[in-house]
Amino acid sequence: MTDPRNRLIVALDFPSLESALALVRALRSQVSLFKVGLELFNAAGPGAIAALRELGARVFYDAKFHDIPNTVAGAAAAAGRMGVWMVNVHAPGGRAMMQAAKQGAARGAAEAGFPPPLVIGVTVLTSLSDSDLSEELGFSESAEQTVLRLAQLAKAAGLDGVVASVREAADIRQMCGREFVIVTPGIRPAWAEAGDQARIATPRAALEAGADYLVIGRPITHADDPRQALSRVLDEMAA
Repeated sequence: MTDPRNRLIVALDFPSLESALALVRALRSQVSLFKVGLELFNAAGPGAIAALRELGARVFYDAKFHDIPNTVAGAAAAAGRMGVWMVNVHAPGGRAMMQAAKQGAARGAAEAGFPPPLVIGVTVLTSLSDSDLSEELGFSESAEQTVLRLAQLAKAAGLDGVVASVREAADIRQMCGREFVIVTPGIRPAWAEAGDQARIATPRAALEAGADYLVIGRPITHADDPRQALSRVLDEMAA
């Protein structure tokens, strides 16, 4: 098995760059993959990604771009120029939008002398349940059916992978192949609370289902001892 330290992405969902950097300094001897999402990016801007890269972190920019293709191409190019390792878009934006994101990210990275980032599609947020999709949003398919359809669309558009819950990971792997990257949020160790996630699983279950990368935030970042919590998660992944 690949070293769990290379498969765990710690979510830096903080309101300030100082708090995020303090955590990265504490954990960087154990992991190198960190997620910058909307909260931190809107609080600190592109400087957050630059500061993390200076500490040796590989950054997953959880941008969730969703707009017309031309706008997303420009945004993805800007992300590529920042040297991010991975960036995502909302797969429901459609094939043309996803293709524009992939091309834009590669172009921006090349302009700045960075390798092209992985570009992945967000399928269905792990906070949404079947009833949310059907009763509130009017979807005719279940969450699992929607995820699988969007994963196939993302692959057809040339994306490197998708964000999906553990429940869909095995089917995505079978449909889309070994090289297609599966990133699973909503990971909660057996000793952690579910929080606001509806479709969750343990780290071990995620790996057994075929996930490539696990995104974990609060069970580590909100722990009394984040280093100890991270060690427990890594041990569970390695078991």
